[in-house]
Amino acid sequence: MARIAGVDIPSQKRVVISLQYIYGIGEPTAKKILEDANVSEDVRVKDLTEEQLNAIRNEVLKYTTEGDLRREVTLNIKRLMEIGSYRGIRHRKGLPVRGQNTRNNARTRKGKAKPIANKKTGGK
Repeated sequence: MARIAGVDIPSQKRVVISLQYIYGIGEPTAKKILEDANVSEDVRVKDLTEEQLNAIRNEVLKYTTEGDLRREVTLNIKRLMEIGSYRGIRHRKGLPVRGQNTRNNARTRKGKAKPIANKKTGGK
């Protein structure tokens, strides 16, 4: 397994897919990295030469990935919560932040349904 940005990327897959195992790198970024490193998207990780791997590593270093990106996102959320913005309040309450409906869905954010006394479930 090749190690890029502190992540072991799968060696059996194509490089463009394997790079997406790194937090902060999606398909467009992976394609841009390979284009800048002059590496074909179709080659498998196990077939990469050491020079190609080093070129990919150097390109990945130009992006914010893994721990730094996770830390940045966490600090952004904490900042929203501290200033008391609407989005920060939604984060604090554990509710959907981006305007989704909460009457019927949002179970992922709200957690398991809590029973309420004398509340009938079902039709009207």
